[in-house]
Amino acid sequence: MRVGICVPISERGRERAGLRYVQMRELAVATEGAGLDSIWVADHLFFRGPDDVVRGAWESLSILGALADATSRVELGPLVLCVPFRNPGLIAWAANTIDEVSGGRFVMGLGAGWHEPEFRAFDYEFERRVGLFDDSLSVIVPLLREGSVAHDGALASGHARLRPPGPRGGGPPILIAGTRPRMLRLTAQWADRWNSVWWGVPNDDFRAERDAMLDACRNQDRDPASIEVTVGVIVKDPATADGNDAKSIVGTTDHIAAALSAWGDEGVAEVMCRLEPPSVGIVETIARARHGVPVG
Repeated sequence: MRVGICVPISERGRERAGLRYVQMRELAVATEGAGLDSIWVADHLFFRGPDDVVRGAWESLSILGALADATSRVELGPLVLCVPFRNPGLIAWAANTIDEVSGGRFVMGLGAGWHEPEFRAFDYEFERRVGLFDDSLSVIVPLLREGSVAHDGALASGHARLRPPGPRGGGPPILIAGTRPRMLRLTAQWADRWNSVWWGVPNDDFRAERDAMLDACRNQDRDPASIEVTVGVIVKDPATADGNDAKSIVGTTDHIAAALSAWGDEGVAEVMCRLEPPSVGIVETIARARHGVPVG
């Protein structure tokens, strides 16, 4: 089972404190140096919380391009890119470029988005975002996997060859995040990996989401074993959490190791850890915990 780290690129807390790039790079380099497997960043323009405070974010693909150059071994990708924010052709070109910069380590994480204030701020398509996502996949995936596309859709179109070709045949893996029936159908149709967030330890809610995804594969005549199941988990400061539960993991070696073992027992291929708060120290603790979990 692979273990990755989510590098925060948005403002956090009441103070709206955001990491500078040098701090993001430090976390990414520490992740690679500790022997972990992947780096992930969210994709938001801003987030308006229940307190009505707006917290901004750095642009995800720009950060990923920089982190691709700062590392040499780990996979990296967005968890996940909000497709309605960008033209699908541009998404494919950016993915191909970052895959080149990284030497074939990029994972194309894709989603339809959910935070309505971001869509309204820039007149992005919100009500039909899943339809746009559907149409966009018919542009993005052929470009990355086959190098060309000829698609005329109601909401997205593309007629082009993707050149120069990227560093690996078939392009980067496609990861899709989504839990509702239409998103699961699209996962079964297009994805190499599926992602579910945010969890602590496995519970029946997660199992219901996973089983719905597997059912969608069967309905699409897709072998369920051909899609990797990945999960995002929250790892909290031990000073603020009492014990592992369905919502979060306590950031001690023993608690993390127990949670990773539980996810491995569920057949999960990768766990992406969101750090609350982020630090090199907790990255190293996760790496120590990972040593007790079978890899493969």
